[in-house]
Amino acid sequence: MQRIVLKSKLHRARVTDTKVDYEGSIEIDEDLMEEAGIINFEQVHVYNINNGERFITYAIPGPRNSGTVSLNGAAARLAQINDHIIIAAYGIINVEQENHTPKAVLLDVNNSIVDKVYP
Repeated sequence: MQRIVLKSKLHRARVTDTKVDYEGSIEIDEDLMEEAGIINFEQVHVYNINNGERFITYAIPGPRNSGTVSLNGAAARLAQINDHIIIAAYGIINVEQENHTPKAVLLDVNNSIVDKVYP
């Protein structure tokens, strides 16, 4: 049997931009993506702490060390600049791997890393 589990997350990221006239996705500072183990075009779930919106999109890398977290396309209508969000990536594990611990990268208001929880 297999289970879907949280693989990693960027917790309390701050939305830095919204671009409605874009193909769609969430653009994330490439350093943050690497720290959380999120790859280019990976499906991510986004949870808006400010308004309760929840949606699924895919991640694309933004400029390194920029703090960029930009919601693009239709997702841009689900948050405002400065909203805090959780960006979660999930994976499938076998039951034998049930001791799995996800990566959690905690961010401040500038999208700088303040704490990391690793398995």
